[in-house]
Order: sequence, then C-alpha cells, then structure tokens
Amino acid sequence: QVQLVESGGGLVQAGESLRLTCRASGRTFGSSDMGWFRQFPGKEREFVAAINCISRDRKFADSVKGRFTISRDNAENTLFLQMNWLKPEDTAVYYCVIRTDYCSDFVSSLQSVYNGWGQGTRVTVSS
Repeated sequence: QVQLVESGGGLVQAGESLRLTCRASGRTFGSSDMGWFRQFPGKEREFVAAINCISRDRKFADSVKGRFTISRDNAENTLFLQMNWLKPEDTAVYYCVIRTDYCSDFVSSLQSVYNGWGQGTRVTVSS
C-alpha cells in the first residue's frame, strides 16, 4: 500500500506563500492521479487541486484558482502544491491523496475516488 507523507505546512501571514510537498512510497506513483484536499476546523474535507499521472490535466477549486499550482515529479515520487497569495480562509489541514494505478484524461475532484490519504499538514494564515 502506498504511504503518503506531507510536509511544508506552517504559519504565514496573509499574502505570503508556502509550498507543500507530498512524498509517496511504492512504485505506483507514476501511474496514479494525485491531488490535495483540505479540511477546515469542524467542516468536511474539500477539494483543492488534482493532477493526472503524467501532468497532462490539472483541476483546481474555484477558491484557489490563480493562486495555487499543482505539480509532480514522477522520478522522485513527489507531489507539490505551491500556494501563493495566501488568505486567512486558506487556514486548514491539507491532505495529499492518491488514486492508485489510475491515470485519467480528466482528473476528478471527488473525494470518493481517491483511495489513499496522507496524515495531513497544517497551514495557518494570519491576517
């Protein structure tokens, strides 16, 4: 089973940037769609961004379009989320997700299709 380990979270001020990293174990990273979800305190998890296995398709939540980018390095089994112009409303725990051995033409934003989750990394944006 693939293990996902996120890093890069922290406390920043509004307008600053952070880059989250997710490192995956195993041999299926390069053949799997990947993504990021986040969870606000007391709320359900919500979709942030996703990328297909060969970086041909990307999808973003409306709330982060133009500010966040998603990328991956299949040679290093690593997924990234570059978050720019952070806002206090971006404060959440961010989770890396994998859709193991599935490479779609159009990535999904549905939580249910992702079968592997990391432990999460906390991002706090102060105003």
